[in-house]
Amino acid sequence: MELLNIFSELFLYDKNSPLLFSSGIFFILFTIFIIVYSQIYKKKIVYLLYVIAFSFFFYYKSSGWYLFILVFTSVTDFSFAILIRKTKNLLEKRIFLFLSIASSLGILIYFKYTNFFLKSFYEIIEDNFQLLDIFLPIGISFYTFQSISYVLDVYWEKIKPTKNFLHYTFYLSFFPQLVAGPIVKAKDFLPQLKKEIILTNEMMYNGLFLILVGLFKKGVIADYISQYNDLIFLNPSGYSGFENLMAIYGYTLQIYCDFSGYSDMAIGLALIMGFNLGENFNFPYKAQNITDFWRRWHISLSSWLKNYIYIPMGGNRKGKIKQYRNLFLTMFIGGLWHGANWKFVFWGGLHGIGLAVHISFCNFFMDIF
Repeated sequence: MELLNIFSELFLYDKNSPLLFSSGIFFILFTIFIIVYSQIYKKKIVYLLYVIAFSFFFYYKSSGWYLFILVFTSVTDFSFAILIRKTKNLLEKRIFLFLSIASSLGILIYFKYTNFFLKSFYEIIEDNFQLLDIFLPIGISFYTFQSISYVLDVYWEKIKPTKNFLHYTFYLSFFPQLVAGPIVKAKDFLPQLKKEIILTNEMMYNGLFLILVGLFKKGVIADYISQYNDLIFLNPSGYSGFENLMAIYGYTLQIYCDFSGYSDMAIGLALIMGFNLGENFNFPYKAQNITDFWRRWHISLSSWLKNYIYIPMGGNRKGKIKQYRNLFLTMFIGGLWHGANWKFVFWGGLHGIGLAVHISFCNFFMDIF
């Protein structure tokens, strides 16, 4: 019975305890994984299949059989990208692009925003609206953005679609970045799969260092500070102004250590395996202004928003007023992406206004001087 419980805990999905990087079970599984990986990483087909299988298993342990949504997205967007590349007819290209984005966004909207939209609508006309029982698959926002960026880059002819389905599935399901990013662009990641993996001592040391730093940020700083923050925020009027102020500062530190810690672990795990996921946080609280902040905070998301929303809307190419509008709408969408809640929409809108105001001041002084 004890062995059965251990087996169940290690290999079966538990909705009350999804698999996370910071859990002890993950490091047991990853230790087994990396021992085998170290013996096969020079055999391309073998390591591709092995990592994909482990990534699927990791996602199953995180979200159960919603794994098949990830598989579906891999198949459809891989196919649509090839169709976009093959056809010479612009209308057909646009149809394939629309079907790809509509499919990916449709799935994301259903799982993440159905209750948000229904609740926002029905609360106007009735008070006792019951939310639908819809489970949000972990990481769906991240791999959806990755898949959309790939298809758009193919459509814009920035990259050629890969003809290797294993490469694309590896890219989309790669477990270090699958659950919480970074959002990796295909043009940066797919070329790494064409090269021979070379593991150096420096990569191993840097990877282990990032994992340890990430664990300390997430498991020690963020998790412990959150206990104080939660206590204050549950009853702010029951504590002094100083204690409330410390909770505000504490929450600022908590969200940074929580998110950047997870990113550090993801980047470190990938580095140990011979892959570079880039940089996702660059001391954001050292930023001199809000524009600089978004160049440092969650870099993979801010660059995604810039390249796939802000610039396609016109960026700063169609006059200053439209530039400010585009900044606001981009951050508004970014806020909605963070969570299906009006507070995230409001947060995104505030950042959009802040960016627009900062850029307007920069433009004003540039015109003067």
